[in-house]
Amino acid sequence: MKLAQAFAPARGDVVAIIGAGGKTSLLIGLGYELAAAGWRVLATTTTQLAVEQLALFPRALPASANAKAISQALTEDSFVFLHDEIRQGRVGGPPLDWTRDLLDRVDSDILLVEADDAAGLPFKAPRTGEPRIPPETSLVIAMASLSALGKPLDAEHIYNPAAMIDRFGFARNSPVKSPWLAQVLSDGALGLRGVPESARVLIYLNQTPLHAYAQGRARLIARLCLQSNRISAVAFGSVRGAEPVSEVQQPLGALVLAGHQGAIAMDGEVAAPRGGEAQARNISRIAEQLYRSRIDHIRIVTGAGARQVRAAVKHLGIRTAHDRGYRSAGILSALKTGLRAMPANISAFLLLWGGQALRGKAIHQVMTAHARAEGDFIIPRLGGLSRCPILISRPLMQEMTKMRRGSTWLDIIERFADDITLLDQETGEIVPTPSQAGEKRELRLPWQL
Repeated sequence: MKLAQAFAPARGDVVAIIGAGGKTSLLIGLGYELAAAGWRVLATTTTQLAVEQLALFPRALPASANAKAISQALTEDSFVFLHDEIRQGRVGGPPLDWTRDLLDRVDSDILLVEADDAAGLPFKAPRTGEPRIPPETSLVIAMASLSALGKPLDAEHIYNPAAMIDRFGFARNSPVKSPWLAQVLSDGALGLRGVPESARVLIYLNQTPLHAYAQGRARLIARLCLQSNRISAVAFGSVRGAEPVSEVQQPLGALVLAGHQGAIAMDGEVAAPRGGEAQARNISRIAEQLYRSRIDHIRIVTGAGARQVRAAVKHLGIRTAHDRGYRSAGILSALKTGLRAMPANISAFLLLWGGQALRGKAIHQVMTAHARAEGDFIIPRLGGLSRCPILISRPLMQEMTKMRRGSTWLDIIERFADDITLLDQETGEIVPTPSQAGEKRELRLPWQL
């Protein structure tokens, strides 16, 4: 996917790019993408660039230029770099307090700022006075390159390794390890130093090859970074590639609906809510599978047999939420109960029924499809039948809870038909939905509440 899709900047954002491992390339790539989409893009630096890098921008102007000249340049070229003095082959940026004045007088859509220096190295800890992030910053992209993995932790290969050694006790000259990148990038005194409290924070792992081992290392770093509530997502890929982002990892949740009336079994036949010890044991197995799959936030929505379910998952430390309307209120009551128990920062949740069998492969397939931005409402399919877990993104879940009381799962399917993506569990590939394939039949459903 493209950088703009992965980072989802908004018009009016001030975007600060910090860290190491390709900041200038990221700024230029993002700027060209936004300009091609019709945005008026300003860029600058609070550190220095090489003078030859000015040729990489469609237009470069002194920051002292008047507002009319800057606006005209944006109209003509869409993407304009503003700089201060040029000395000895280096291009300086304007002072930090210049940003506020610029935003007040120039009609741009976004300001991109390279706000850190790393001397061309792939991984860094900041020195005193670094990074230089404008206080108006609303989005921070912190970077590192996976090419740092395995390199010696010394000043020749890593920027300011002494700060990492002093803070975390990493062994000097030892090969850099994946958890070390995560620790530094997510640490408030190092990777996130100086980041405004109100800013949204993303991490980008550059130079991540597409082969399975490297993708696995990047996913590990992402999981560790996302343990920090300051970080909303971790993207990885290669900034100079045609598709610079291969995946975006974000906090996920899972809702397991347990003991609700009117459930439809996986083969389509009506089943009474099982309740009791049998269902509790099955829900415990589902919860353990989700836990092993490293789902960040798991919630069990209880109905019939709530006491047995709570006892069955107690050893996992998983929270339950009781749906008081489980006998008659339908699926929306269960969804609302579960979502109220979820943290606000989840990007999507997996929806499961407590009476089903669950395979770890299915969880992995759905999570990977979400990370690759392949859909906001992903329904796995096996042998012509819809299966679980179903993934629903945050924007859709918010719309879902506004539907009328008593809405069924079929009502939800009809309401969000255009958003549904089907995933073939045999191949792990996206397949056409019935409407996309021109078929008249409805989706066959895993359950209806």
